Amino acid sequence: MKKIFYSLFILFFSSPLWAAHIIGGELTYKCLGSGSYQFTLKLYRDCNGGGANFDGAPNSPFPATVSIFKGSSSQPLSTANLSNPIIAGIPIAESNPCIIPPSGICVQSGVYIWTENLPIIDESYTISYQRCCRNNTISNLEVPGDVGATYTIELSPKAQDLCNSSPVFENLPPIVICSNQDLSFDFSATDADGDVLVYSLCTPLTGGGNNTQNPTIYTGVAPDPESPPPYDGVPFIPGQFSASNPMGGAPPLSIDANTGLLTGFPVFLGQFVVGVCVEEYRDGELLSKVTRDFQFNVTTCQPTVEAELNITEVDDNGNYLIKLCGDSVVTIDNISYQLNFIDNFLWSLDVGNDTLENSTDFDPTFNLPGEGIYPGNLVLNPGLFCDDSLNFIIEVFPGLEAGFEFEYDTCDYGPVTFFDLSESGAGPNTVVGWDWDFGDGEISDNQNPIHLYKVPGDLDVNLIIEDINGCKNTLSQVVPYFPVPDLLILEPSRFVGCVPDSIFFLNLSVPIDDTYEINWDFGDGSIGEGISPYHFYQDTGVFSVTLDLTSPIGCTTDTFFENLITMLPSAVAGFDYSPNELTSFEPEVTFIDESVDAAAYYWNFNNSDFSIEQNPVHSFIDTGTVVVTQIVTHQSGCRDTSFAILDIIPKVSYFLPNAFTPNLDGLHDSYKGKGVTFGIKSFNMTIWNRYGEMVYESDDYTKGWNGRKNNSGQESPEGVYMVFVEYVTPRNEKIELRSYATLLR
Repeated sequence: MKKIFYSLFILFFSSPLWAAHIIGGELTYKCLGSGSYQFTLKLYRDCNGGGANFDGAPNSPFPATVSIFKGSSSQPLSTANLSNPIIAGIPIAESNPCIIPPSGICVQSGVYIWTENLPIIDESYTISYQRCCRNNTISNLEVPGDVGATYTIELSPKAQDLCNSSPVFENLPPIVICSNQDLSFDFSATDADGDVLVYSLCTPLTGGGNNTQNPTIYTGVAPDPESPPPYDGVPFIPGQFSASNPMGGAPPLSIDANTGLLTGFPVFLGQFVVGVCVEEYRDGELLSKVTRDFQFNVTTCQPTVEAELNITEVDDNGNYLIKLCGDSVVTIDNISYQLNFIDNFLWSLDVGNDTLENSTDFDPTFNLPGEGIYPGNLVLNPGLFCDDSLNFIIEVFPGLEAGFEFEYDTCDYGPVTFFDLSESGAGPNTVVGWDWDFGDGEISDNQNPIHLYKVPGDLDVNLIIEDINGCKNTLSQVVPYFPVPDLLILEPSRFVGCVPDSIFFLNLSVPIDDTYEINWDFGDGSIGEGISPYHFYQDTGVFSVTLDLTSPIGCTTDTFFENLITMLPSAVAGFDYSPNELTSFEPEVTFIDESVDAAAYYWNFNNSDFSIEQNPVHSFIDTGTVVVTQIVTHQSGCRDTSFAILDIIPKVSYFLPNAFTPNLDGLHDSYKGKGVTFGIKSFNMTIWNRYGEMVYESDDYTKGWNGRKNNSGQESPEGVYMVFVEYVTPRNEKIELRSYATLLR
């Protein structure tokens, strides 16, 4: 009978509606083609901590916003309001057999999915979401209640050019972790493009702040727009914790760079912010980096014991089945746990004739008298309160041996014939199963298969045989397979394009790989190497391509592709504009065509407005950044595109009068500024009398002073008053004004 004991300590923080609800997240993207991307933001939330719901969800205090930045610009290219997230509960997985999850723990995931159209440029796009605040009970950060989070990802120029999709983590992060127990969790990710993935522990990012009066500024609880990159890491407690050692322990947390397996031995209780990053590389170049930021909850778990063998086969009665084929000596692989709670092992094996063989070893070895069936039993801690047991059966059968031969033509591309030579000690014709692995991902269960390879190489062929007793044996041999293709095939089979253009020659010939010597003549005086190269054609004309190859063992073939490539002349797009600086006061722009060999023109002004004039004039009605695109067409029909990003600066014109007459005659009854004030932020006006006493203060630029102290006290006397005004423009420029106001009655 198995007994389980546990005690659990988990901290979840109750807080106001503006803080302490998000406990982690990550941001990924998928390329849809033609500059279109699908982004996925996953956030994790403590839903019993008293915090707010996910941003953008029903009854949430703030919308969910994501800002996109281009290059090193401090102003967002755009800010998107995300729709309601897809919310789901996360089950509290048991990290060892002793945990019984406590009631009252609630963790949810919120998933936002949206698309963006981002033109391919030679700069990076940065996509960011920011939110305050983390739980103030976090153990590894300084002043954790003041630390927010930034979830961001960079869309690099190389990733744009390749239409790359970022890696995606496969498994949800663990919620509960046992202290003083080995930790092992799979943080592996998948990549749709098959790129090389490298894992590491990294620093989570901070963002936002605890400013509830102005929640949407950079230091507010829900920045809108988000602050620009680069972003600061969270402040780990110095000398105790770091990105590479976020939880302490011996050994501390570490992650396998190749597999994403996170291991460690936590010893401290509490809540810990941990960052796990996965970088993807193609041809040695970094394409993207995905950061998962999550809060681990480390609790005390008291383990019990469980009897278990490292054997996968179990019969209907729960007996472990141990099969010996051609052998009478067995060492049983014992994986019972938890070892520090196991005092004794008692093994008993019935070897026949009412005889029992016993052992107290952890991994016992038994010498069996011969073929037959031998039942056995293991008891952990026999006679003690915390015990467990299991039954096993050892079956001893005759042995068998796998064997095979193969034959094929060395240079001509053709099939390989395999001949089975296997034998079983159970007698003739007792081998009943053949599992062939040809080393190229293909398999067969025929006894004597014929296989046509689509890849060359020194191929490891593996044969597993099985006889009527279920006994198995394996043999591996190397098949050196390096013929040349009987036909060389390319895509494109014909190509008509516009100069200049880079053409990808996809070599569909089989079987070849990079061990073959492959030479190309592109017909324009250029040559190349490699299986499927790119070639850049700069001149117009019709070009024939020659391909020849030699296998590693000297087999050769070649093909001439006549008139394969036709390159047509193309226009070259380009334009300038005037004036170079645009404002809300001067929004009209004259565009100056600088294209070459264009026969037709099309202009798009970032909205439904367009023009087909050569040098159009356009007036922008909104401020901010806009993308203007020029498409020019050559007489051949070839097109070229150019674009520019224009910034229409919002201007503020605010000035102060020098006198007012608060006599209730409807004229100049209050003192306030005038002008174009749309977009003013952080406004503050104070008015002082000659004794240094403040008589009026306001943060609303639409209101004015009526001549009474604080607009409600006694009337102020006639005279001259000092006026101080501070405000921030829409582009975050701080303006200070000083003036005198003469009060006349």
